[in-house]
Amino acid sequence: MFTLKQGRKLVKLARNSIETAFTKDKIDLDDYDNFSEKQGVFVTLNKDSQLRGCIGFTEPIYELKRAIVEAARSAAFSDPRFPSLERDELDSITVEISVLTVPELIEVDDPEEYKDRIIIGSDGLVIKGSLGSGLLLPQVPVEWGWDEEEFLRNICMKAGLPDDAWKDSSTRLYKFQAQIFAEREPQGEIIEKEL
Repeated sequence: MFTLKQGRKLVKLARNSIETAFTKDKIDLDDYDNFSEKQGVFVTLNKDSQLRGCIGFTEPIYELKRAIVEAARSAAFSDPRFPSLERDELDSITVEISVLTVPELIEVDDPEEYKDRIIIGSDGLVIKGSLGSGLLLPQVPVEWGWDEEEFLRNICMKAGLPDDAWKDSSTRLYKFQAQIFAEREPQGEIIEKEL
């Protein structure tokens, strides 16, 4: 778990990563030695309360400081759902980071048990099926007001699978938690979000 002070530093790193992509300045990661442990992280960009980009790493493959730089730039410039962020949008986006726990396989005897094994407002989901995989962060079902079954259907659709693929015995579901830090408004106060 990170303190609010640390979370603020990480959000500022994410924003700085995007800004320096325009200026071509180097980012000095020496100031971020406290964030050298490998962790999964997602960076979410919003504009006018609408999603503007969201990319990250489910698994802890990079040191957190490097993962934030890569995820922030990818959210800004490589999310296939959106055009690349323009420099004049920097003052109108909010930056949010979600630092993830390692996803754990949810083991069930009957797929209906999944509904009792996930907690809305705490758990995010990863699905791995024969034809695709996908991830939804813990804040997504809260923002959309979904119950457990709606969450399961939507993770399937996010992966490009039929909405009942979670019932297929070959499908694997994993859950994880996230600590979320976000700007209240563009370049504004940074808070820890409670779901």
